[in-house]
Amino acid sequence: MELFEGALIAGAGTAAGAINALAGGGSLVTFPTLLALGYPPVLANVTNTVAAFPGYVGGAWGYRAELRGQRRRILPLAVVTALGAVAGSALLLLGSEGTFTAVVPWLILASTLLLAVQPAIARLTARSDGPERLTWASLGQLGVGVYGGYFNAGLGIMMLGVMGMTLNDGIQRLNALKSVMSAVASVVSLIFFVAFATVAWPAAIIMAVSGLVGGWIGARVGRRIPPTPLRWSIVAFGLVLFVVLLTGGLG
Repeated sequence: MELFEGALIAGAGTAAGAINALAGGGSLVTFPTLLALGYPPVLANVTNTVAAFPGYVGGAWGYRAELRGQRRRILPLAVVTALGAVAGSALLLLGSEGTFTAVVPWLILASTLLLAVQPAIARLTARSDGPERLTWASLGQLGVGVYGGYFNAGLGIMMLGVMGMTLNDGIQRLNALKSVMSAVASVVSLIFFVAFATVAWPAAIIMAVSGLVGGWIGARVGRRIPPTPLRWSIVAFGLVLFVVLLTGGLG
């Protein structure tokens, strides 16, 4: 690997780690970067997913204060997220590349719109955060886990949308919970891909290390942004991600 290529991958990894901590969708940076450097689409996606894990861990660590008092949620949501990630990873390796390219933009659009209307729906359905809401959140996370195992981009946006619809809490605490669940989905996919797929390890390692730094930076910045601007910045990023992918941003 040449110095310029390594620097480009490192810069993309740092940016992606920060974006994932703030909103999700860091693959909009790293996946096209790998494609531009000549990596085949499936190899680029697998390598990108493997490399994303430390960035998610960095984001979760940066939000550790907001995770206090959420232990009751973490275990059931982590279990269903892991199950979904296994299914999604298998679908990626068994499915066609054409389906992979066609479906992803619409999933991102749906999750972005879900996040945009979440405050209005939360007002209409306001009630105490009880077991029935955690059950719905778990069912939603199962689907999100499948998505995360299939394709990493927009994972955090979709998680925030589902969590916002099913859990009564502030966006900063949900952002912290999202970071943990993103790390769970990522580590499950990492293990699956290491066992059953080919990974471009030099690129993955560079992106992983730089993504860890970026995730920490993103969490530190994100927790200082007021809830409303943070929400709408995430929605705006999701819409940009949708347009880029729909118009051929995946290569």
